Amino acid sequence: MNIFKYKIAFVLIATFIVLQSCAVKKHVPDGERLYTGASVEIESDSVIKNEAQLKAVLEEALRPKPNKKILGMRLGLYYYYKMQKEHPGFINKFLYKKLGEPPVYQSDVKPYEVQDILLNRMENRGFFYSKAVSEFDEKEKEASAKYTVKALSPYTIATYQLDSLSEPIYSKIKKSVAATKLKKGMRFDLANMKMERERIDSDLKSEGYYNFNPGFLIFEADTNQYDKKRFDLFLKLKKEVPQKSIVPYKISKINVYANYDVQDSTVSDVARFNEKNFINSENFFKPKYLDPFITLEEGQLYSPTTSKNTARRLSSIGAYKFVNIQYTEKDSLLSDSLGILEANIFLSPLNRRALRAELQAVSKSNNFAGPGIALTYSNRNLFKGGETFNTTAKFGYEFQAGGGGNSGNTSVELGLKNELIFPRVIFPIKINSDFFKYSIPKTKTSLSVDYLARTKLYALLSGTAQFGYVWQANRYITHEIIPISINYTKLSNTTKEFDSILRQNPFLKRSFEQQFISGLNYSFTYNGMVDTAKKHQFFLNATLDVAGNSLSLFGKENETGTKEFLGSEYAQYAKADVDLRYHFNFGKEQVIATRLFAGYGLPYGNSEIMPYVKQYYSGGPYSVRAFRIRSLGPGTYSDEENPNSDYFDLTGNIRLEANIEYRFPIFSFFKGAVFADAGNIWNSKPNEAFDGKDKFTSSFMNELGIGAGVGLRVDVQGFVIRFDFAAPIHDPSKDGYNFNVKETVFNFGIGYPF
Repeated sequence: MNIFKYKIAFVLIATFIVLQSCAVKKHVPDGERLYTGASVEIESDSVIKNEAQLKAVLEEALRPKPNKKILGMRLGLYYYYKMQKEHPGFINKFLYKKLGEPPVYQSDVKPYEVQDILLNRMENRGFFYSKAVSEFDEKEKEASAKYTVKALSPYTIATYQLDSLSEPIYSKIKKSVAATKLKKGMRFDLANMKMERERIDSDLKSEGYYNFNPGFLIFEADTNQYDKKRFDLFLKLKKEVPQKSIVPYKISKINVYANYDVQDSTVSDVARFNEKNFINSENFFKPKYLDPFITLEEGQLYSPTTSKNTARRLSSIGAYKFVNIQYTEKDSLLSDSLGILEANIFLSPLNRRALRAELQAVSKSNNFAGPGIALTYSNRNLFKGGETFNTTAKFGYEFQAGGGGNSGNTSVELGLKNELIFPRVIFPIKINSDFFKYSIPKTKTSLSVDYLARTKLYALLSGTAQFGYVWQANRYITHEIIPISINYTKLSNTTKEFDSILRQNPFLKRSFEQQFISGLNYSFTYNGMVDTAKKHQFFLNATLDVAGNSLSLFGKENETGTKEFLGSEYAQYAKADVDLRYHFNFGKEQVIATRLFAGYGLPYGNSEIMPYVKQYYSGGPYSVRAFRIRSLGPGTYSDEENPNSDYFDLTGNIRLEANIEYRFPIFSFFKGAVFADAGNIWNSKPNEAFDGKDKFTSSFMNELGIGAGVGLRVDVQGFVIRFDFAAPIHDPSKDGYNFNVKETVFNFGIGYPF
């Protein structure tokens, strides 16, 4: 039956495409043909290296571009013609504004002009004296063009050498030319020569040539020495290049304006520290803490790389809004062999204090819903060393509606978190900051307390303390290691009803009993998303969480056979997960985003199961969106008929998820999305209360919850408010596959899900 439905849908779509195509053609004026594009063929008397790449260059040069097609339909042209009617209607006007484009006819094509462009592209790549011809393939209402380029064998490099120049620049350029990628036998290529000039310019800049630019270099080709199509390539300096452009520059003085204000440039104090002048710094940012971020040195040759490193490191402190490094030339000290620069580093601070409020609305699978608020106070540069102190207070209130006999239950959550971040390494042994070339690690400390109270059930008090480091190894890779992570959880004020539930579910009871968690966390992140212009983007986050190993050396065994530390049972486990993402960018703001997540928690030693707070869950706005938060799984288990399902969330120690999403622009800052999600959680050791339905087996692929939906996003300069509507296709607790629109779930989120 389902296959028959798909066949009908396919026929309807195909019919619509055909009808739309006919509707477009009937508007083509008499004597005109719709231009459908062009192709290029290359005929050569020799084998062309990288012919596919050359052909792509020629195809890119073809003009004009035909009207765009979407799934075989020229929607832009279709709505253009719709607008020519006397009363096009509101919908047609809107779609024309977003998609419409004027028709491209055969008469708009200028074959001779295109042929000249193709020949120019060929000559730029060494194929001189080529020829190009064209012809049209004409139909009743359509026409396409075909261009044939007849290429002769290209000119190739015989030698590449540098003309004699004056010192000191001659030695520097000669050293750079020795590392060239222009080799004997390579064909003439203007693009390669341009890259060669830019490469040499970059090398010279790193050697202090502050005023040099690639436009000062010129190539000359000499074919007089050869009978065949070969040439000698000479690199020269253009005539009348300014003297200051061919000498290196040295930094004579470094001035650091630690508290710079464009409106008030008054100098109140100047402190000399480590051969740098710190201006207005003593009462704002202590020079001894600011100095390690500056890699510029007096007496050092100018280097754009060193300058960029300094700017990046200063920006990473988190206390400055703008970092601006400017160089002043001292013309009076310019000689034939050396120029002098003065470096001025202007640092404009952020507001020292800030207050941020976040409002939330929560809807869970157990019918709990309600508002939440979080207030964060930040103090930047707390101790005049770039330290950042954040304190966050949160309050959440949830009430249960539609939960049958449990309707009217409430949940109150209170939390307080204090975080202090030092922009340097705090360690018993002094570590030289020069060891970290890209950025200086930050030391993070935090202390938090959370309280959760559910009426007629229980109260849960937890405290967490952490100490660790985070640093960027390079532009893409970030490491975070938390060597000290302590979490204590205490379950109290339990009711008889909840105690009965724990007795009936030993699995859940054990997850609450181990109140003390002490361990180490490590996270590795590769973020290729920073290259926003790339077509292919990758992201990888891998985390490792190990707890209880050090405590096992000091634990004492109790009457139940488990060990305790300071009178409390401690957890012992290893947990690892991987989050892999890939984005394919094509067209204008169009993205196919994919994500794969896999996680596994292994309890051992003092633990039979993972602590409740460390288990995975599935479903929700950042997971499988066709299922409410924490409602999917584990395995094929369903809690619909379980009267105790309202008291705890569904969790497991194994999680697998996969997501795919097509993102596209709609209008202004409104974006759209079509997506599909699949995933679930399982337990490696089954919970008796779930009748074994939660156990991970080899048939896990058939137990994935699958959903699909559409989304609307409001994207204002990177701040995204997201609305997603998703319906399940496969519920692992039920048989069969069925896209049930009646069970659509609404998700609200901040930011993209992946």
